[in-house]
This record gives sequence, C-alpha cells and structure tokens, in this order.
Amino acid sequence: MGLLDKIFGGGKKVSKETAETRGQHMPDLNIPVDEKFTIHFKKNGGKFLYCDSFSEISQALKNIIIENNWSEHPFFVMDKGLKEKFSKEHVQFTDTSGDSKVFFTACEHLIAQNGSILVCSNQLMEKKLFELPDNVIVFATTSQLVESIGEGLKKIKKKYGHSIPANITTIKHFQANEENSDDFLTYGSSSKNLYLLLLEDL
Repeated sequence: MGLLDKIFGGGKKVSKETAETRGQHMPDLNIPVDEKFTIHFKKNGGKFLYCDSFSEISQALKNIIIENNWSEHPFFVMDKGLKEKFSKEHVQFTDTSGDSKVFFTACEHLIAQNGSILVCSNQLMEKKLFELPDNVIVFATTSQLVESIGEGLKKIKKKYGHSIPANITTIKHFQANEENSDDFLTYGSSSKNLYLLLLEDL
C-alpha cells in the first residue's frame, strides 16, 4: 500500500452518494438520462406515471380524473393531434382556458438535466404559462428524453428547419418548495400541479 493509500484509507470504496443526496450545485453523476430526468422531475414536485402501452396510459388518465374529481371538468387542449389521439377516452375537451381547471398537452422534449418539460407554440400557441390552468397533464414518450435544454433546442431546430416554432419555454416548478420559492425564474408565474403520462416507445 502506498503512502497516499495509507493517508486516505486505500482500497476501493462504494460511494453511497446518489443524484438525490448530492448538493444542488454539484455536477450530475453519470447516470442514464431517464433515471436522471425522473429524479429531478420528482424533486421539482411532478407526479410521474410510466406506462408500457397506450391502454396503461388510458387507465392512468382515468385514475387521475377520479383522484381529482375532474369527470365534470373539460380539459383545455390546444393540440388537435392530442385531441384525436385521446378522442375515445371519454374526456371532455374545451378550446377556452377559462372554462377548465386542467390543461392537457403534449411537449417537445423532457429535459433530464433539471427535470423540466420543454414546450413551444405547437403546444401553447401564444399563451404564457401563467395564463394556463394550475393543473397540467403532459403526455410524452421516452424517445423525447434529452440530456439538456441545449440538446432539446438542437433537435427542435433539426425537426422544424427554417420554421422554428415560437414561444419556446420550459415548465419546471410543479409545486412551491424551499428550493424554488425564491427562484427569480419563477417570478410572475405560478407553480403547476403537473402529471406526466410517459409512454415507452423505444
């Protein structure tokens, strides 16, 4: 055993440190992108429902509606494709945000780095986050997971070419807590009660 080994204890030690126990400003551990997203998303206060099939997505959506007594409340939806995809799920839809307690949307990407949801005008049109209902249900797939916001923006640019959508933003804070209550990035916007329906498609 060398001198440094004697001083610092020597031998290989298994670190008990995880992404959950690391300090807020420490570099991320080298963990899979899906695991990293899940950790940060839950830390932000989001509710995560992983599904292997669309039938599981359908059941999860029904459970959310029952849990929150939303059966009599129409979902505010701006995405026509999403309306069509869920047209057989016995959910009422409305085109007016003021008529709904729930915003139902797809997204562009899921950001592992901070557990946020990347959206744009394809989902929000021209609306700002504070104009949306406080309750949000996001439908996404595992193929939409990316490491960082920068990677997500590159994929958007590649996907849409010269027709890059406007109003690109992230939904990040899903409940007020000590970590984000004084975050200047949340100034002027309210936290959202957010459910993520994540479908395995890889």
